[in-house]
Amino acid sequence: FLVEMAAPADLSGWQSSWSKQEKGEFVYRRLRTAAAADQQAILAELRQTGAAFQPFWIVNAIWVRGPAALAGRIASRPGVRAVWDNPPLAQVTPLPAPDLPAPDSRSPQGVEWGLAKINAPLLWSRGVTGTGAVVGGQDTGYQWDHPALKARYRGWNGAVVDHNYNWFDAISTDLSGNGSNPCGYNLASPCDDNGHGTHTAGTMAGGIGGNGNSIGVAPGAQWIGCRNMEQGWGTPATYIACFEWFLAPTNVSGSNPDPARAPHVVNNSWSCPPAEGCNSGNFGLMQQAVENLRAAGVAVVVSAGNYGPSCGTVYTPAAIYDASISIGATNSGDSIAGFSSRGPVTSDGSGRLKPDLVAPGVAVYSTYRGGVYATLSGTSMAGPHVAGAIALLISAVPEAAGQVDLLEQALRETAQPLTTTDGCGGDGPTSVPNHTYGYGRIDVDAAARRLQALLTPTLSISLGGPAVILSKAISPTAAVPITYQLAISHAHPISATTDVVLTKTLPLETVFVTATLPHVFDGSTITWSWPSLFNESRSVTLTVEASVAPPATSATISSGASGVTSTEIPPSAAPPISTQIFRLIYQFLFPLVPHG
Repeated sequence: FLVEMAAPADLSGWQSSWSKQEKGEFVYRRLRTAAAADQQAILAELRQTGAAFQPFWIVNAIWVRGPAALAGRIASRPGVRAVWDNPPLAQVTPLPAPDLPAPDSRSPQGVEWGLAKINAPLLWSRGVTGTGAVVGGQDTGYQWDHPALKARYRGWNGAVVDHNYNWFDAISTDLSGNGSNPCGYNLASPCDDNGHGTHTAGTMAGGIGGNGNSIGVAPGAQWIGCRNMEQGWGTPATYIACFEWFLAPTNVSGSNPDPARAPHVVNNSWSCPPAEGCNSGNFGLMQQAVENLRAAGVAVVVSAGNYGPSCGTVYTPAAIYDASISIGATNSGDSIAGFSSRGPVTSDGSGRLKPDLVAPGVAVYSTYRGGVYATLSGTSMAGPHVAGAIALLISAVPEAAGQVDLLEQALRETAQPLTTTDGCGGDGPTSVPNHTYGYGRIDVDAAARRLQALLTPTLSISLGGPAVILSKAISPTAAVPITYQLAISHAHPISATTDVVLTKTLPLETVFVTATLPHVFDGSTITWSWPSLFNESRSVTLTVEASVAPPATSATISSGASGVTSTEIPPSAAPPISTQIFRLIYQFLFPLVPHG
């Protein structure tokens, strides 16, 4: 059973602008500190009883194996929110598998059709292959030395292998009811007891397949893995254990966690149905794991499920959560696969839009255990396309590492929009996003260009004010007040702009009256300055007076020149770049305005 403590960790103080490493370290320390304090008394009792247990910190919970009386006693303790079943799964009905359609045609360019469909080769042609990015996967295990995977396994340096911090096994017992496992349990080196995990790894980061085609979206990325299922079956505890390991990978024995070695993205081609112990009562427990991993700067990609085509079939963790990037499956014609689950999410009462995106998931050719290759279909095959795409995005724009919101935004805003007549969640035939395709089929090349734009530092200023209308009825000595509003905007979600100076030349034929915010006036120019601006806007008001009498028929007053200078400091996660100086000069001239 799982003991859920009442108080989740407090992550206040978390900053979206932090680097991935800063986020990971902060989240890790906060979570571990909170769990150690809250669980101390219960862990002491469990040690006295001799029960087997495993404390978690990514969620404030403890897995325990013991008698029902112990579960009841712990459930009544103060500080415990609930005790949940984490059941053995002998003699259960297998999860639904998608129908296998006829294979899609191969790309003539020597690239698997799914990779060509999402435009991965366009990034490769510019030297962007995933270098510098690390993809993770929790699945049925992995054949790390598969010919198309070995060179990309982070634990292999070309001469020797080291599985510490690159592999973890969360499976310690028979969950499938088969009585044995072809790999064994508590493995110190990777093994795939099913083949499913190896297939997903190939789509994320594989090299050349047995047919001579490129099979991996990000062939330059490194990969690491965690086994969360025993021959296709897991429990909430095994899934949470892998989520925790990805936030701070450990050595193969599970000790010495290090958040600096966390991957950039984790693929999750699995679901946790009620038969495995996930239900609406305990949905919040795994939700915390997903949210905390994302807060640590790790993107969580999840297959939407193979329960379609009915509406409301995205219903299991971890696809149902807002913090998950949930993926449906399409074929080579950009049509939704019949098996692909549809939204909205009703199992938690949220009505949430899902899936978020779709990707190729029909007849996908990739690596398989035993050093061979296989063609499989499912949303399990679609998710790895997106995980690999995120690795390409980070390789193309390194400062995007850890910025999960921006990565997802870029994918959403550039996806190929697709419409449907399914009508799920009230969708109309032109609705985008919708509960069948989400925002559409991903285009990683377009997403990379959009991500670069989102992360390009910009400073801009604007000036506004009422039209200047001077009446001949005004006496030559009358003061005519004129008010201008100036706004300066900084747009960059990661790095601040420093030493910002905004200037405004006094308009012709006017005299200075006043201005808002601290400023300096030297007789002709008004100056405002700030030590830094970060993803924000500041506005000031300037008031002047006309210094000459209006002419008999019309008046012209020049608005004067405005400018801004700054020093742009690159984010800490990006490689050093030269200091950039931005100077934007705006000249505004009001038109002639007739009297009356």
